[in-house]
Amino acid sequence: MIGIVFWASAALVAYTYAGYPLILTVVARAFGRDRPYVPSTPKLTLVIAAYNEQAVIGRKLDETLALEYPAELLQVIVAADGSDDATASIVADYADRGVELVHRPERLGKVAAISRAMEWARGEVVLFSDANNRLGPNALIEIVRPFSDPSVGAVTGRKGVVGADGLGFSENAYWRYESHIRRMETRLGTTVGVNGEVFAMRRDLFTPPPAGVINDDQWLAAEVTRAGHRVVFRPEAVSEEPVSSLASEEAERRARMVAGQYQAFSSPSRLPWRRPLVLWMLASHKLARPLVPFGMIGALAAAVTAVVVDPGGGAAELGGGWAVGALGVQATFYGLALVGGSLPGRLGAVAYVPRFLVTSNVAALRGLWRHLSGSQAAAWQRAERTGS
Repeated sequence: MIGIVFWASAALVAYTYAGYPLILTVVARAFGRDRPYVPSTPKLTLVIAAYNEQAVIGRKLDETLALEYPAELLQVIVAADGSDDATASIVADYADRGVELVHRPERLGKVAAISRAMEWARGEVVLFSDANNRLGPNALIEIVRPFSDPSVGAVTGRKGVVGADGLGFSENAYWRYESHIRRMETRLGTTVGVNGEVFAMRRDLFTPPPAGVINDDQWLAAEVTRAGHRVVFRPEAVSEEPVSSLASEEAERRARMVAGQYQAFSSPSRLPWRRPLVLWMLASHKLARPLVPFGMIGALAAAVTAVVVDPGGGAAELGGGWAVGALGVQATFYGLALVGGSLPGRLGAVAYVPRFLVTSNVAALRGLWRHLSGSQAAAWQRAERTGS
């Protein structure tokens, strides 16, 4: 029994982090394809969600207006609902440059702010962005390009994180890993992972998410898929943002995201049951990850129990040297997680990866608790970031 618990737990962790990406890559390279897209410049609306972003909104608008895209085809809207700092007044100063402000004092959350801004959108395509991220110079040109294919309903870009510390190194490694998965999913037709700060969709496919939806980008992407359209990953459309100032703030963001993932999967009727390939991607890419902490706990508990009880036998029973080896590997991993934030230089940055994984999975448990208790608010909290 101890062996079954250990190997089942280890298999869950291994499949989620390595097995799915490996199988996906093999299948995508054997049966998928990269689709070429002809250049196009449809009418584009850029919606920037901004809650109390007085420190960065001016820079964001200056950079947005300097991006490569025909000015006569670009509409910029700032959704600043609930902001009680100078955000709205700063945005109002850009009115003579064509920037439109949607603002009211009541704070009903990001979903409500975006939905209200969409009432003013005139573009064929709408790109959602945040106030604190920086789009690459050609991000708009690149993200609209796949819409030349009528089967494409939404496009997400590639995310990068600016930061040289251990957290920045781990975040960048994670997003490179995530980008590979999304690229392979796209080769098979559609991706199930999107970045809310660089996410575009056809305006006529937009349906306001219900009140209380936490992960609005995931909800919108799922609706596009349910409508029979493809969601594609466009790595040439780059978004960068500074790493969180504190690891606790990044953990808070992940807890909120996981609560939103549990929320999304709590409505089975919205899952793509008639599209088994997409369902497999969702289960492996989105559902399995919040379950990883249970695999980590199960593997550690089983290894400790096996060392104490010594059930005997071989690998299947986790007896003898197998138990010691299993516990030793995990002890090394958690030891690195413990000291990963204090080691200097490149060694410290690499050693931070186990710490990043542990804190991410602790955050996942917090996200589950918030989902079960109903304590996760839909309204987003602005995180302080280095360089903000």
